[in-house]
Amino acid sequence: METFLDLIGALLLVAGTLFLLFGGLGMVRMPDIYNRIQAGTKATTLGTLLSLAGTAFLYPDWSLKLLLIGLFLLFTNPLSSQVLARAAHRGGAPKAESTAVDRLQDDQGERP
Repeated sequence: METFLDLIGALLLVAGTLFLLFGGLGMVRMPDIYNRIQAGTKATTLGTLLSLAGTAFLYPDWSLKLLLIGLFLLFTNPLSSQVLARAAHRGGAPKAESTAVDRLQDDQGERP
């Protein structure tokens, strides 16, 4: 049974590492700051949660602490990305040429 839990833990750690790698790749390849924030936040949130789950399978005694860390991440990562995107928008960060809709500008009546 312990070997099975170790295997699941290792697979979750590898999956989490892959998502973190793809998030880093997305940060480099995306055209503007808004897309970079999106790619970074989603991939790092999922990658970190998978890594925490893998660690919980490898070290069951740490499960409660890892669960609390995961809940903290679920609450703070989306909020921080939204705050960063809003600050970039207010600061006048340029958008990609392919951006067709700016809902924040439409909602607040801001000028480009």
